[in-house]
Formats: sequence, C-alpha cells, structure tokens
Amino acid sequence: MRIRLAVAPAALLLVLILILAMVHLHMQKPSTGEAPMHLVNSFDVDVRLPYAQAAPLFGPEGERAWAGDDWNPAFIHPRPAHDEEGAVFTVRHAHGKSVWVNTAFDVPGMHFQYVYFIADKLVTTIDVRFTPLDAQDTKVHVTYARTALTAAANKHVQSMADGDKKAGAEWQSAIDKYLASLQQH
Repeated sequence: MRIRLAVAPAALLLVLILILAMVHLHMQKPSTGEAPMHLVNSFDVDVRLPYAQAAPLFGPEGERAWAGDDWNPAFIHPRPAHDEEGAVFTVRHAHGKSVWVNTAFDVPGMHFQYVYFIADKLVTTIDVRFTPLDAQDTKVHVTYARTALTAAANKHVQSMADGDKKAGAEWQSAIDKYLASLQQH
C-alpha cells in the first residue's frame, strides 16, 4: 500500500501536466502543416564505483556533487529535499524554468526516470538504467526523449537533442573529475 501512495502524487502530477499541455496545444493557432518534433538520443557512462555507490549520483540531490553550478534543483516535494520516486522540483536554465517529476526511482530494479517540461516548449523524458559490470564498475545507460509542444518549438528541441549527443562525454568527464577529487581527500 505504501508504494501506491508514493507513486500516486507523481502520477497525478504527470497527468495534470499532460492535460495542461494538451489544453494549451488546442488553444494554439492552426498548424502550418509542420508537426511538433520528437527526438530520442542515448549514451552510456561508465562509473568506476559499485552500483550501490554509483546509483545515488543520478538522483537530483546526488547529481549536485558532479553536475556543476547549473544543476540546482529547487524541491517542491519532498521537504526536506531528498531523492525519491514522486519527487517534484524545478530547475532554472538559460532556456527557462523546467518542472521535473521523478517518475521512477527504483534502486533495487536499477532504473530511474524523470519527466520534465518547459511551458509552451517541450516535454522531456530521461530514462536511466544501470548495469553492474563487475564489483567495482557500473555502466549507466541514459536515454533522452524530447517532444516539442508545438512546431514553433522544433528548433529548440533540435538544439537540445544536438546537445544530448555530446552529453555522454560531458557527463563522463564530470563524473571522472568528481571521483578523482574524492581520491585526493
């Protein structure tokens, strides 16, 4: 029963977000014929830690350790902030404020998932899957699926998807740098 209660707020928020997005789409001007874009990109990152230590680095709080100053989630739920399924938070970026929902935080199942949206622009799903390679190393497979809410947002989605293609190397470098800093202490 506790699992259903923990999932319910996230599921309800996600449904509300999707309903609002659909209402907004129906209020837009007639289409020029161009469809809203949907793009998917994936990459792998190798983390030189056992799964039990690597997984927390991919929660919104845990990511603060290596993601840089631009990653500063402001938690709406839970408070005090901590990584859990159903967490809701916002992140400010150069492209605006995004609202995030942690839709899966399954540590035993080795699967995390996030959905975020930027009003009037896009919805993104980030799927994170873990594979222990051995006792000391974990492979992390990340998939970004980005959907424009209108054809006018297609260029924005394309730009973000182009960035996703470089994200694997950027994440790998940032995580390696973070882990190296731990060894120095």
